[in-house]
Parts: sequence; structure tokens; C-alpha cells
Amino acid sequence: MNKLWAGRSEQETAKLADDFNSSIAVDSRMARQDITGSMAHAAMLGAQGIISQTEAAQLIDGLQGILDDLDSGTLAVDLQAEDIHMFVEQVLTERLGEVGKKLHTARSRNDQVALDFRMYLREEVDEITALTGALLTVITDKAEAYKAAILPGYTHLQRAQPVTFGHHLMAYSMMLLRDLDRLADCRERMNVSPIGSCALAGTTYRTDRRMEAEALGFDGICLNSIDGVSDRDFAAELCAALSIEMMHLSRLSEELILWSSWEFQFVTLPDAYTTGSSIMPQKKNPDMAELVRGKTGRVYGDLMGILTVLKGLPLAYNKDMQEDKEGVFDACDTVKLCLQVMAGMLPGMKANTDRMLAAAREGFINATDLADYLVSRGLPFRSAYKISGQLVAKCIRERKTLETLSLDEYKEASPLIGEDVYEAIDLNNCVNKRVSAGGTSVSSVETQIETVRQKLADMKGE
Repeated sequence: MNKLWAGRSEQETAKLADDFNSSIAVDSRMARQDITGSMAHAAMLGAQGIISQTEAAQLIDGLQGILDDLDSGTLAVDLQAEDIHMFVEQVLTERLGEVGKKLHTARSRNDQVALDFRMYLREEVDEITALTGALLTVITDKAEAYKAAILPGYTHLQRAQPVTFGHHLMAYSMMLLRDLDRLADCRERMNVSPIGSCALAGTTYRTDRRMEAEALGFDGICLNSIDGVSDRDFAAELCAALSIEMMHLSRLSEELILWSSWEFQFVTLPDAYTTGSSIMPQKKNPDMAELVRGKTGRVYGDLMGILTVLKGLPLAYNKDMQEDKEGVFDACDTVKLCLQVMAGMLPGMKANTDRMLAAAREGFINATDLADYLVSRGLPFRSAYKISGQLVAKCIRERKTLETLSLDEYKEASPLIGEDVYEAIDLNNCVNKRVSAGGTSVSSVETQIETVRQKLADMKGE
């Protein structure tokens, strides 16, 4: 293809330099946004009298024809082109002649690529938001199914206090709610139009940037033309939001891997989302969860990549910024795939509630409730804490549990303890007494579930 920027140079660029400079293998996925943006630009040029209305209509029809041909497959992107912008303009000029050469009036590839990138990522954010909402629904449904199932809650990976499985899962629902908030915030800052900033200084033509922005669904325009072409905060911010979301998916994956191990046996993952071993016939490997955990590092790398590209760049546009897309595209693709896998796997996950309850009974996780019982009898908490700890130590020595200690053994530790101690340390009571907002009682979990469902409905406008 002929280079549309030819004129200044007297020598052809080397083939190796052309290949090194080319970005079409990456930015060709923005063809639809490039063409749509160009159609709005042509309409603005015609409305402002910069070109005639007839010429504007020809350009718009020609661009629509290119888009239709790309969609139908009758036209393929030429990977020998320098970038998607050059490809579209070259085809348009071949089809329309001199009129096609007028499309690039009052713009530069600098603001054009910034426009395409924002439009593309805006659509990616919408898709990731929908997928996140779908996974949030799956997790919340699963939490509702197991809102009363008791398992040990952990700190330091040591059994700590009894919680319900529904309560534990709702912690991930809250994480995903924050992810949705971050995506919405990111989209809002992303949704301003750079087109009309031109190379960096604006233009002498009397353009209407707001008309063009409105036609393309933007909330406003970049208010500084240098910033308009050099800003990639929105890409870095999106990668940061996706990195945090992947961290949440990785934490959930880690727990699924632990819970499905023979040592825990808390959950059984569906066969459709596990694999076997080539040598050990007994194995059922949680490969999908492991891959999600592993791909988290990949998205972190994409974030570090864009931050590093931008770190030392002087204003305004620099060719380094051609490296802004591949990592961000990869992050979006990876997160979308991981969200779909998680949303497919979790509905088939079964909780082994008997095993969870047995583990809860073995870990002295009602020791705090025993201390609270003594406090209710008038003992200072620190004294109650000591007595409870001494009773746990006795149980460990004698291979007993707090539930199997006799009343005499309790009274030996403290005369304040009565027959009702067994009711106080019953695991179901331990859980359902925790009625503080956000706590693990069934009623509290139901409130959490209701809150999440309402927020999801509000997001959908229901």
C-alpha cells in the first residue's frame, strides 16, 4: 500500500522498519470504531461547511460500504498496511477518488487513534461489566443456597470462628460489587472525546468537536488538545481495575482449590470444569481454577506494561504509545474468559455440608462464644478469655471437644458456668447470635443477598 504520509521523505523505508512500525495486526480489531468515528467526522465537516454536504454524504456512504464489506467478508484487512486508519482511508480513496482524500481534514492519526481506543475500550468495559454482573448473580445464588450451612471461618489459615458458607461466599459478592463500581468510574472518565485535538495543537478549521462527540455517544470533549492526544490514563485505569478484579477471582480460585482438596473436602467441583491425570487415575484436578489464578499474573503484567510505557514520555504523542493497546486488549480478553469460566463452573459446585460441619466441630471455633458466655455472667473479658483458653488446652490434651466436656469439668474451671453453657456453644446458636450488620447469621446473610440483588436490579434499570 502507498503511504499516505509520503512526501517529506526522499527514500523508501526499509522493509524491516515497515514491519517494526506496523501496528495493524493489533489495531485491526478497532476497524468498526475507526469507521464509525470517521463517519461522524465526515458528518461534522459537512455540517460546518468545511466540505460540501454532498461530499460528506459520499464519504459516509463509502465508509458504510467498507464496514459492510468487512462484516460480510468480501473485504479483508490488508496486514501490509501500516495501521487500521491508513487501511480504511486507502480503501476509501481507491473507491471514491479525490473525495476520499478529504476525510482526514481537521484531524490527525494522533487524535483518531485516541478516539478509536476510547470507543473500543468503552465497549469492552460494557461487556466486562455484564459478565461481572452475571458471575455476581451466580455467586449470590450459591450463597443463598448455602446460607445456613456451617463451616469454619479462618484467620491465618487457622480455624477461627463458625460462619456460614453463604456468608463466606457473600464476601466475594461484595468484592465484585466494588469491581462493578470501579468499572463504572473508569468508563465515566474514559467517555470524553479527543477527536479534534488533531496532532496536538488543535486546528485552524472551524470544527464542532461537541457535535462529533455527541454523535459518538461521548459525555464531553477533552478540554486540552495536548492532553487529548497524549492521555492514556483511561487505559492504565482500566488495567488497574481489571487487575483488582483478577485478584478477587484469584482469591476465590485459591479457596476452591483448597476446598476441593482431599484434605478439606468442603466442595466438589463439576467434572466439566476439572481434568484428570495422565498417570494417576484417582486425580480430579481443579485446572480451571488454577488457570484463573495463574492468568492473574498476566493481567498484572499488562498493567505494569502500560504504566511503564507512559512513565517517562514527554508530551504530546510519541510512537511509544503504539504499545498502549496490545496489553490492554490482552487484559480485557483474559478477564472476559476468566469471568465466563467462573460463571460456568460455580453453578455445578456442590458443598459437602457434612464435612464442613464436622470440621467446624473439630476446631474449637466456639471458644470465643464460651468466653462471651462467661462475660455475660459478669466476668471481665480478659479473665473469660483465659478460662476459655485453658479449657481448650484441656480438650486438646484429653482429645475432647468443648461440647463433650462434662458440666463438672466446666464448673471446675469456673463456678459461673451453668447447664446453659451447652446452648451457648452450640454452633448453630453461635452463628445465628451474630446478628450485627454484616455478620454471619442467616438473617444477616439474607440482608446481604437482598442488597446485592437490589443493586444488580438498579444497574439493569429494573
